[in-house]
Amino acid sequence: MKIIWIRVRAALSGRGRDAGMSTSEYAMGTIAACAFAAVLYKVVTSDVVSTALQSTIGKALDVPF
Repeated sequence: MKIIWIRVRAALSGRGRDAGMSTSEYAMGTIAACAFAAVLYKVVTSDVVSTALQSTIGKALDVPF
């Protein structure tokens, strides 16, 4: 039981055998980030979202002080 507790504590504290990411994990993280950025770019530059953003910004700038 004590060995299990030690392993759980080491896993939660991040001091296990795998202290850092390997090159393949960095590559997968980079690919995932690029894919997310591409999807976000497509969504933000779509006509519907672009019109909504322009409308919101226009209303915010048109508010009297």
